[in-house]
Amino acid sequence: MTTAPSLASIGQDGVQKHLKSGWRMVPRLWDSLAMYVPMLMMGALALGTYWLVRNAPIFSTPEVAQEVSHEVDYFMRKFSVKTFDEGGKLKSEIYGVEARHFPDTDILEIDQVRIRSIDAEGHLTTATANRAYANSDGSEVQLVGNALVVREPSRNAAGVETPRMEFRGEFLDAFLNDERVKSHKPVVLTRGADQFTGDTFAYDNLSQVVDLTGHVRGWLVPGLAKSTGAR
Repeated sequence: MTTAPSLASIGQDGVQKHLKSGWRMVPRLWDSLAMYVPMLMMGALALGTYWLVRNAPIFSTPEVAQEVSHEVDYFMRKFSVKTFDEGGKLKSEIYGVEARHFPDTDILEIDQVRIRSIDAEGHLTTATANRAYANSDGSEVQLVGNALVVREPSRNAAGVETPRMEFRGEFLDAFLNDERVKSHKPVVLTRGADQFTGDTFAYDNLSQVVDLTGHVRGWLVPGLAKSTGAR
């Protein structure tokens, strides 16, 4: 029976030869492994990418914004809307038999409208019409059909009195915050006992100026006529 040689039988020289032969195999082995390292890395990368794809959270695709149509989104019947200033005082009140809101224009369409507006000095302005179109904050109201805006008589801090003023027409565009009224259609203006008419009209209460254009006519009551600011 053949037995493996012992270290004693090999001798010191034989051991050194075996060790040198083993060390010479290490570089060759490392070179062989180095050839497969890139393949191993590519495989690990592929497995990692596959895992990420499988475990990544799925987000729903954003919905395309729908175009807002000109259709009523809500309505009110026999309603009253009030706005107040920072001190809690009433600024305006809008009442109507029925109102319809259109989201695309943010306009409130009101039937048989009645409006009360009070400025910072407490002066009252009222308006009525068959129909009105108000913007979102109520600062602008277009009155259509038997439109009537009335500015009640008032007295300023200097004691100067402003008589009652009335604007009547088929269309009036009222800017409540700026205290302005205008129209591109004929309007009848009544100031106290005096009366004026024009094809187009604009009135600024802050400057106390009335601008009538087109076929302008006026009736002044003797003894009561005062400066109207009309031009």
